[in-house]
Parts: sequence; C-alpha cells; structure tokens
Amino acid sequence: MPPTTKDSSSLEKDKTLDLFLRIQLDERTAKNTLANAKVTSSLITVIHEADVTGGCDRTIGNLLYTVSTKYPANALVHRPAFLKYVVSSKIKTPAQLEAAFSFLTNVGSESFKLEDFEEACGVGVEVSAEEIERTVNEVFEESKGAILEQRYRTNVGDLFAHVRKRQPWADPKIVKKLIDAKLFELLGERTAADDEKVPKKKKEKNPKAEEKNIPVSTPEQPSEEDINPFLIFPQPEENFKVHTEVFFSDGSILRCCNIKELLQKHLKVTGGKVLTRFPPEPNGYLHIGHAKAMFIDFGLAKERGGGCYLRYDDTNPEAEKKEYIDHIEEIVKWMGWEPFKITYTSDYFQELYDLAVELIRRGHAYVDHQTPAEIKEYREKKMNSPWRDRPIAESLKLFEDMRRGLIEEGKATLRMKQDMQSDNFNMYDLIAYRIKFTPHPHAGDKWCVYPSYDYAHCIVDSLENVTHSLCTLEFETRRASYYWLLHSLGIYQPYVWEYSRLNVSNTVMSKRKLNRLVTEKWVDGWDDPRLMTLAGLRRRGVTSTAINTFVRGIGVTRSDCSMIRVDRLEYHIREELNKTSPRMMVVLQPLKVVITNLEAGTIMYLDARKWPDGHADDASAFYKVPFSNVVYIEHSDFRLKDSKDYYGLAPGKSVLLRYAFPIKCTDVILADDKETVLEIRAEYDPSKKTKPKNPGELEDWLADLNPQSKLVIPNAYAVSSIGNAANGDGFQFERLGYFVVDKDSTPEKLVFNRTVTLRDSYNKGGK
Repeated sequence: MPPTTKDSSSLEKDKTLDLFLRIQLDERTAKNTLANAKVTSSLITVIHEADVTGGCDRTIGNLLYTVSTKYPANALVHRPAFLKYVVSSKIKTPAQLEAAFSFLTNVGSESFKLEDFEEACGVGVEVSAEEIERTVNEVFEESKGAILEQRYRTNVGDLFAHVRKRQPWADPKIVKKLIDAKLFELLGERTAADDEKVPKKKKEKNPKAEEKNIPVSTPEQPSEEDINPFLIFPQPEENFKVHTEVFFSDGSILRCCNIKELLQKHLKVTGGKVLTRFPPEPNGYLHIGHAKAMFIDFGLAKERGGGCYLRYDDTNPEAEKKEYIDHIEEIVKWMGWEPFKITYTSDYFQELYDLAVELIRRGHAYVDHQTPAEIKEYREKKMNSPWRDRPIAESLKLFEDMRRGLIEEGKATLRMKQDMQSDNFNMYDLIAYRIKFTPHPHAGDKWCVYPSYDYAHCIVDSLENVTHSLCTLEFETRRASYYWLLHSLGIYQPYVWEYSRLNVSNTVMSKRKLNRLVTEKWVDGWDDPRLMTLAGLRRRGVTSTAINTFVRGIGVTRSDCSMIRVDRLEYHIREELNKTSPRMMVVLQPLKVVITNLEAGTIMYLDARKWPDGHADDASAFYKVPFSNVVYIEHSDFRLKDSKDYYGLAPGKSVLLRYAFPIKCTDVILADDKETVLEIRAEYDPSKKTKPKNPGELEDWLADLNPQSKLVIPNAYAVSSIGNAANGDGFQFERLGYFVVDKDSTPEKLVFNRTVTLRDSYNKGGK
C-alpha cells in the first residue's frame, strides 16, 4: 500500500499541540485544550503576544494558560504589557495573577500608573522563607486546639488561606511545604484512625427539593468574554482574495477582488495597519445596538494596533442636526473609544461627484426621470427604465444640469446601471444621486445634488483606505452592489463582513421608533432613563464598562434573528455596580415605627456596611445609621395578617432591623377606614436575644408601552450621609436596587434613577 499522509487539519492540530508543549503544559492539559476551540484560539494569541513561541519554563507556561482563560475582557488593551511582567517573572505566583486581574478589571481600558499596578500585584516584593515560617507558626498557634482535635482531617486549605491573608505574596510552594512539616511536627505519623471516614449525618429529605432537577457537574469552561473575537478577521495584506461573487442574470459572474497594484498602493498608504470606520448617521442619539458596532469597529482596530474613523454619514441634509453630531462624538468617548480621525461623508462630496461623472463615462450610470412610484413598479416587474440606454453624452449633460440646479427637485435622479433582472433586488439600478434644494449642515449651500448611502458608503470606505468594512446582516444583500460599484470604478476594495444585529428583549431599538417616542413626548427626551439609548443608560447609572462587557460577551457572530434577554445586560450592570456602588439605607414607601421602650430623644449611631467585603478594622468600609425611638420601614415589610411564608413584620411578631436590634410589633394605628396602616408601635430588644423568623416586534408597538414605566416616589427617606451626593454618584439602596443621582437634582431635593433591581433572591429563599 502507498504511504498515507495527514490532512491539513491534523497537521495544524499537531503544530498547535507542539506549541502548547513548548510552554511546558503537561501533555494531558495540552490535549484537553485542543478539544476546546475557544480556549485553543485564546491560548495561541496569548503565547504570541507574550513572544514565547520558542518555549518557556513550566511556571510561566501555567501562568500563561491561566491568562488565556481568566484575563479580564474589558482590559485587553493592557494584556501585551501585562504579559511582559509574567514572562520576566515579575509576576510569578497565582496570587499575584489574581491581584493583577482584579486591578485590571477595575481600570478596564483606561490608563493607569505602573507604580499603582505593581504595588497592587506585589511586584518586587520578596517574602523570605523565615518570614513565611514565622507566619505559619503564628497560624498554627492560633488554630492549635482545632488541629489537635481534627488531626489530619484538618482543612489544609483553610490554613493556607490564613497564611496567604497575612503574606499574600509568599511563595505557595514554600507555604505548602512548611504547613505539611508543621502538621507532622505537631501530630506525628498518620494513624489508621486518621484515615477512617467520618460517617455523615443523614439529612431528612425535603419533598420540594426532590422535585428539582439535580445539577450536573461539568468541567469549567472559559467565559465567552475571555475569547478574542477578532481572530476571524484577515490581515490587510490578505485582501487580494475574492471578496464575493456577483451573479448576473445573463449567467456571467463577477469575482470581486483587489488587483496586485491596487493592494500595494493601499498598503503603502496605510503602512499595513488595520483601518476601520464607525459610520453613524447623525439623525438621532445612539442606542445600545451602536455599542456593539463600536465594540467591533473600534475594538478590531485597537486589537490590531490600527485606527478607527468616526465618520458621520451625512448624505441627507434634511435629517442631520448639530445636536446629534455633538452627542455622537461625546458618547463615543464616554464608551471608551478614541477615533483615529473624525470625518464626514460630505468631506468627499467633490470626489463623489467626480467619480459619478466617471461612472457615467464608463457606461455604468444614467440620468433617469421616473417618479418614485414608477421606479417601484418597474423594479417589481424587473423592467428597465425607458431612459436606461440614453447616450452617455446626454446623461453627462443632464447630470451637470442637476448639479447646477437647472432641474426641479424630483424630476431626475442618477441611477447605477446594474442588473434589473437580477435575483438580488439591491442590484435593481440603485439611485446614486437625487436633487434636494436644501442647505447642508456641514457643507453649506454649495450642493443641490446629494449622493445616496448605497453610492457614497462604499466609495468613501475606499477613499479612506478602510481595511475592514463591518456592518450588520441586513446590509448583506448590499454586498453585491458595494463591490460592483468599486469594481466598475476600478478603485480599492475593502474587506466586507456582516455580523448579527443586537436585539434586546422588551426594548425599542429602532432609531425611527425612538425618534417618534421623543418627538411625540412619550418620553422625556433622548436621554430618558427608560430608553436604551446610550445617553439614557448613562443617566440611569449604567457604566460604559458594563455595556462593553455585555456586547463583548455576545460575540461577533453571524447568527441572525437572535434575541438577547435584557436580564443578561442587567447581570453585567450588577457585576460592575456591585464593585463600585456604596450601600445606603433608603425606604421608598416609608411606614413610621415608634419604639415605645426607647426614650424619646435618644439616638444610637450604629455601624452599617458601605462595602460588604470591607475589613472590620477599616473605618472607610462603614457609615453610621441613627437608631432612635422613631424609625421607618418599607410599607411592604408589614402585614396585618401573618403567614408561614412571610418574613416581614406583623402584629405580635418579631423581626431584626438591618444593622440594629430585633423589634416586636405591639400595636397598629389604623386610619378611619380601619385598613390603612398609619403607624406601628413596637418594642426593641437591646440584648438582641429575640430570634426572629429566618427567611419591539409588534405592529401596534406604541400600545405595548408600559404606562407605569415612570414611577415617581416623592417622599422616600434616606440616611443623612447621602445628602452630599452629586450628579452621577451611584449607590446600592439596600434590598431595593442600584440607583444614581439624576441631573435634575438640586441641593434641596435629590432625584435618583433606578439603574437596575437587585437579584430577586430574597423572595426565592436566598439571603
């Protein structure tokens, strides 16, 4: 038999396995990694960024593997510099790695001082073996009684954690060696009794628990945020391949690609760098769908060390406003992106006009006089316009007359001569120019003919030497027209790629519908906190980091018609705010409680946690809550009739006030209707010995709006320490949700917007 050869995929897998073994991963881990395409892709990227394709020692290799699966997604811009610390062994322990991830998660894509980073990660801190041994001895001395009782059943992990808390940068290998030695010194040889299994107490079966599905343990997979979504895009020098095929009704096929000379000219201008563009039309405020577009356009450029244009697609002079232009530039920067250059399609009006003249000369465009209704009819019937084959000289003369304002608005258009019998309706002789006697906000009154999106978009991409033209999937059918036009003009062709549009459940995402909500006063402006505009989300207290993490997690996919649940966004918002929002005590619907066994005028100031993870000896982690003979609770935390599944206050029942004392309801003051609760009388237990009971695709979419989406609570009560809060300050109101100070606030009256609710764990039996 002839010798067999491996196929290309097997060879590539062998090559990747060899790369993983060169960084000293054990063979089993390396092979398991190959079974996961996402981890494989991420690890390859990390190895190349770290410049260790030739190999490294085992410690560094294991750290690089952790980086590939755990590195914070919002700080990818810092990863190459961070990897230098790993490769140089300035960061050499898992504890340092964890500290670095925590630091980088907090700073995100923002710049920071290296000394702050190094201090947070223990760079340069050397803990001697003597210091480690002294700490181990201290921990053993404190835990000696429990260790002697439990002997070798002692949880070594707990001992390790106590040592690490005091010496976070200690070498874990030395710590483990010293703990084992100390255990042997204290306990001696293991006995048979040490190895006997302690019988577990059988728990009584809970009928309700049996009904639940038992979770299946699965190997930990890297989160979707850990994966580099931009690996799918080719490098600029690869842009000589066929972009797409355009099939014509006569059976011919146009295979669009850059000829060698055009690509070399392009690469000479760009230096081989990636150039993308974010091209919003300035006819409204940006919404969360634009956040995904920004992440892809700016993110790819940043990941490849290139640049991204902020280009205003201002071809329609009737829709653009300076307000929208100013907003877009400001919100792009708030989202953390820095444009390579800010441009306008109108900057290229002269070049676009000149190329339109050239298109006519080449026989690929003509002046048409059909009305919009006639154009629609002829397209439906796949019929050519009666003016399609007029002489080139005649179209040139008429197009010049259009430019000079000699033809009435609506009486003529310039159309591209494409293929009216094509199966793609976006090849039905699209309009390139129309007449509008309207001054342009940016270009002034120089022009009365304006290019269409279909004509201008691809040409400006080419003129700006964009390498990757990225757009949502609804533009996929326009790809044929895009490349047909650039090919017909003989100019450079960018690489086009479409991704799925972001659709979020129970939200209005259409700019047209958003504009209607604003103009018809359904909401209070473009930055109304109820809207999914980026300005509205910001006013609601959502951070740009949370939004970027959300869109990164969705990925750069082509799976269309996917609806992302809004609670997925809320998850990322909570994750961010949980780290940045101090806790405060607030009641929205206050109910007065009079403590009858506490003297009037007596005030006790009790410690309340501002940060739940703060150390007990850290004063900044706490704030004071006054406790007097009059306190306020939420109306919803009191019922006249108690029940087994209710954990709030009721007549004759005791509950524990947050950060304070147990109170027992002794009397209820009712209004004249004998139903409305006006006031509660209660006694408190100063000894704390009382044990409380432990706990938009609808046709009529406007009719689907929630009439209660804006709920104003005018008489909420809060602790006094919140009185100095400024516009934009965020807080977690305990048990209520995350809130932010609104711009409508005054020194006399603070206004808060609810950013997002807390997880509904209280009603589900959680803490």
